[in-house]
Amino acid sequence: MSLQFLADGLVAGATIGLGAVGVTLTYSILRFANFAYGEFISWGCYLTLLLASAIGAWASASVAPIGALSIGPNVLAAGLLAMALTGLLAIGLDVLLFRRLRRKFSSITAVIASFGASMALRAALEAIFSSRPTYFSQELQIAIRVGGLRITPDQLALLGLAVLLAGALQLLLTRTNAGRSMRAVSENPTLARIVGIDVAAVIRLTWFIGGALACASGIMLGLVVQIRPTMGSELLLPLFAAAILGGIGSVPGALLGGLLVGFAEAATVQLIGAEWRAAVAFIILIAVLLLRPAGLFGQAA
Repeated sequence: MSLQFLADGLVAGATIGLGAVGVTLTYSILRFANFAYGEFISWGCYLTLLLASAIGAWASASVAPIGALSIGPNVLAAGLLAMALTGLLAIGLDVLLFRRLRRKFSSITAVIASFGASMALRAALEAIFSSRPTYFSQELQIAIRVGGLRITPDQLALLGLAVLLAGALQLLLTRTNAGRSMRAVSENPTLARIVGIDVAAVIRLTWFIGGALACASGIMLGLVVQIRPTMGSELLLPLFAAAILGGIGSVPGALLGGLLVGFAEAATVQLIGAEWRAAVAFIILIAVLLLRPAGLFGQAA
């Protein structure tokens, strides 16, 4: 058995884990499963593509690849802008839809509404950009060998990006007042409001961070696979599986869960076949719910 699945699983796991962090944050604070989260991934990736094209047209020199990477500075700058825009898109969806539902209805109503929002966002994406797959770059890359495993420079850079973003989020949650407020609202929003925490501001921050992380996950997926309107919805089940496996509310747990799901998918492709890859996340999700519903780092109710 080839060990190449370890490298493939690491890259896939980093993508899934980063998105799962956004899922676990929004679920633990907003207390509902947002099935429109996958569309934030797709929208973030397409916004990056659109902005990268605009920046490239304005400054053609920025299109040249950076070193051994397949992308230029225009994609990096576009990615940062798109993360902010996707965060604002998430806040906008909350203002238009979910905020009103929180005041009047139960969380199950918000879950159902998120399905509708997901379909609307996906249809809008297809109407604007069409359903044809596209790419950030057509540059060919030669894989390098690391310990006998083949990995491309793009994949190495994406792993570094995932570690950087996860570390920055962990510092935000543990070393800042905003992070402490988020953890307080996650534990008990009513008590947090009583002690003077602006719960509405925490919710806005949560939506923004979740949208930004979804965009980053979409960029990673678009660089290693391809860009298409359904890319986010196809990643949604692995994201929820990773978040539940790691334990809802745990950032390290979501990252570890993402890596485990990524390794499991890569091993399945190598041992059984690519047609079984989509079933792995579903099997993991069922197993976790049956054996350890609280997840690896979660606390039992």
